[in-house]
Amino acid sequence: MERYGLFIDGAWRPAENGETYEVLNPATGKVVGQSADGSEADVKKAVEAAHRAFPEWSGKTARERADILRRAYDQIVSHKEELAKIMTLEQGKPLAESRGEVQYAADFVEWSGEEAKRICGETIPASTPDKRIWVHKQPVGVAAAITPWNFPASMITRKIAPALAAGCTVVVKPAQQTPLTACRLVELFHQAGVPAGVINLVTGTNASAIGNTLLEDERVRKISFTGSTEVGKILMKQAADTVKKISLELGGHAPFLIFGDADLEQAADEVVANKFRNAGQTCVCANRIYVQEEIADRFSEILAEKTKTLKMGNGMEEGVKIGPLIDGDAAAKVEQHVKDAVDKGAKVVVGGRRISEGNVHFFEPTVLTEVNDDMLILEEETFGPVAPVQTFRTEKQAIEMANNSRYGLAAYFYTKDLSRAIRVAEKLEFGIVGVNDGVPSTAQAPFGGFKESGLGREGGRYGVEEFLETKYISIGLK
Repeated sequence: MERYGLFIDGAWRPAENGETYEVLNPATGKVVGQSADGSEADVKKAVEAAHRAFPEWSGKTARERADILRRAYDQIVSHKEELAKIMTLEQGKPLAESRGEVQYAADFVEWSGEEAKRICGETIPASTPDKRIWVHKQPVGVAAAITPWNFPASMITRKIAPALAAGCTVVVKPAQQTPLTACRLVELFHQAGVPAGVINLVTGTNASAIGNTLLEDERVRKISFTGSTEVGKILMKQAADTVKKISLELGGHAPFLIFGDADLEQAADEVVANKFRNAGQTCVCANRIYVQEEIADRFSEILAEKTKTLKMGNGMEEGVKIGPLIDGDAAAKVEQHVKDAVDKGAKVVVGGRRISEGNVHFFEPTVLTEVNDDMLILEEETFGPVAPVQTFRTEKQAIEMANNSRYGLAAYFYTKDLSRAIRVAEKLEFGIVGVNDGVPSTAQAPFGGFKESGLGREGGRYGVEEFLETKYISIGLK
């Protein structure tokens, strides 16, 4: 069983209060680890360590920071299997998905390290011959990264790798359900040569107390958060008191449009890969599947047949495609959405049942048809393995249905018509659009949303920019 403390100023230590908590496997309900239960006092120590380390780390050359990040990438890749098993044990996703996430997490480290060498300023022509105008980029300072349980490796590296590349130091607060992956990752960064104080990790069960301490501290100049829109709004208000830079990757309610000319087999394969990954517990998975009327029956049949083949169970077992939901609250929400839909006229084509025993909760991969706008499932993010199918008649109607949401993170559609592809992609009000692509996420592209799905971008050079300040320097010549 893994046992970890807090990582502060280059060393593992117990929480100030001496408290710990158990980490459970959501597929079995058994204890798989133990983590320190940090408090406000620990956060203050972590911020102090990051603040002390900032001048030296930010003073390193881009090449020096890039070299350390390259070694961190190598460490993560060489420990891929170990990290994947830790992730599956504490989070529940199938082992094959965990392996894929570890590589995805490593890719952010590699890409950010290379971007460190491409942080450039600018020279602007002055208005008079006796002046020069320089634009200088410099790291914002101490950054706090608050990460979710559904992607416990990649959501950390997507934040801390660009922060380190920019020259920032960081304090990480992972989700209480999945601290072990975070602890092992931080250990590998340390082994790669990241100096003491540059990365600090505070785990704990009192997320609001830890978050409040980070937000109140004036030395923390940047907050990067991935989680619900509701919590993101609270953080946004709190960050205003000290006017921190803030990046928010929040909820999604992704539409997936299937036009009449689409390759239905290929489109159904992409819907399954998109919708049922991580048991539907992703912010970019399809929550609203809109299918053109003339192909709706056939597409629903194909989707149902493919969904029936998905094996549900413990993610450590061979062939499992659908793992458990993270907890009872998650299962109750999925169950509520399905019941509400059925009560209002939806038809369960496949699945539809919650399977719970003690603190272990599964939900069958489910396809619903005859869905309408009055149902909760089309209004709220389900965060579970349920694919609701609704029909549309025209391209204009499909776009209106897709955009009819306060969220704007990701959207997808399938068509063979190039002109339609361009029209629809441009009109969808979402930060990420997959055209004949249900899995577009990659380390080098900007990830983020419109509307209430967040602020800022993560990935590629856009992710590094989030951790930089722009300074204008005017020089008078004598």
